[in-house]
Amino acid sequence: MTTTKEFKEPSLFDALIPIVALVLMMGSAVYLFADNSSYGPNQIALLLAMGLAAIIGMKNGYSWKTIEKGIVDGISMSLGACLILLAVGSLIGTWMLAGTVPTLIYFGLELLNPSFFYAAACLICAVVAMSIGSSWTTAATVGVALMGVAAGMDMSAAITAGAVVSGAYFGDKISPLSETTNLAPAVAGTDLFEHIRYMLWTTVPSFILALILFVILGFSESGDAKADRIEQMQLLLNESFDLSWYLLVPLVVLLTLAVKKVPAFPAVSIGALLGAIWAVLFQSDVVASMASPDDSASIGALKVVWTALFDGVSFSTPDENLNSLLSRGGMSSMLNTIWLIICAMSFGAVLERVGLLKRAVSAILLGAKSAGDMVSRTILTCFATNLVTADQYISIVMPGRMYKEEYEKRGLHQLNLSRSLEDGGTLTSPLIPWNTCGAYMHSVLLVNPFDYVFYAFFNVINPILAIIYAYLGIKILRLTPPDYAKQPGEANQ
Repeated sequence: MTTTKEFKEPSLFDALIPIVALVLMMGSAVYLFADNSSYGPNQIALLLAMGLAAIIGMKNGYSWKTIEKGIVDGISMSLGACLILLAVGSLIGTWMLAGTVPTLIYFGLELLNPSFFYAAACLICAVVAMSIGSSWTTAATVGVALMGVAAGMDMSAAITAGAVVSGAYFGDKISPLSETTNLAPAVAGTDLFEHIRYMLWTTVPSFILALILFVILGFSESGDAKADRIEQMQLLLNESFDLSWYLLVPLVVLLTLAVKKVPAFPAVSIGALLGAIWAVLFQSDVVASMASPDDSASIGALKVVWTALFDGVSFSTPDENLNSLLSRGGMSSMLNTIWLIICAMSFGAVLERVGLLKRAVSAILLGAKSAGDMVSRTILTCFATNLVTADQYISIVMPGRMYKEEYEKRGLHQLNLSRSLEDGGTLTSPLIPWNTCGAYMHSVLLVNPFDYVFYAFFNVINPILAIIYAYLGIKILRLTPPDYAKQPGEANQ
């Protein structure tokens, strides 16, 4: 006879214990370790909170074997992101060595005016991300170059990172090539292009407001005061590399592969390998200067580009700021981020497997009556899921599954749900340091999300504007009951 083991339904208190513990430990980590909190302390906090969740799960009847399988399943969901991270590390290393990123920095210093730099950086990232459908690739390529331009102009790294994140996520959010833009309507049961069109009502005004704020911040920057600094950095770049337009070919190839919908990992890997080839072909002096004098020219070049792939590059110029900007990359530079992702996904997986996350979310729906209540709670749930599971895909899938039937019961069109999933899930993910997206942005831009969160205007404004729209009844679509035709003015569109 087959018996089915029954599990005790977790209480709200059960669900809150690991979540509150994590928040307290994360806060303590930031207080005690400041910017170094993501280099070990946060990982320990996540694992300890995971242990608490596992203990509660076993109290409610779950076996360790079941919980362990959930952890393995959770980690496996992030392996694709981990592979992309390793490839991006290699790409940054070889593109630095090949002169691709230095070329972007050089011409960026030539073309971008400090007074409009922040707004221009945001707009450039938006266009690139919309074209390729990837905020991550945009940040790792154009974003890294713009951070270099900002350093050359002595401009704020935090504001520049906020502009890069704002632009990259705007473009990603409205691109039909984006994974999250396809995931949200798939979960909610809506059409992709209807979903994108419906998102424009909150996305475009939010982006315009963000650009205005970046323009205002740029007005305080003086181009004349930084002219000497810009000229000095351009001179050092010219002396350190053989700069020319053809060094941008690896970037063009990568963007082309992305537009052709080549998966991110092979596309970025191809870009990294092409950067290694370009380094040997066009930066022979730079490669030779890094090679061991005991090696032959060919062996030395092979070892230098090989090292760039796994351990990045290190430059020595008279300018320490330029050295810190250029000396980076390699797979090894992403290992701490992968460590953080594995710990975060483990915690989220245990919460989901033992039913604690579902119990916490169900409590949020209590008392929700109006469309504004539903939309606001969906967005807040997505944000909370980003906080506790540390993954934007889970923050879209789980609330989408939980709320889909509830939206139908309340006569709300599923487009309201799919838009809210993106407003709350996709956009808040890079604002959280231990989230996969926040950790990634920290790795490539070298600015902690706690520092740029105040300047990622688009990511902050959009969810707030979406909630305001919902309570005011602006662009809230309602389902037509099947037993009668919709009357004029019945659905607020």
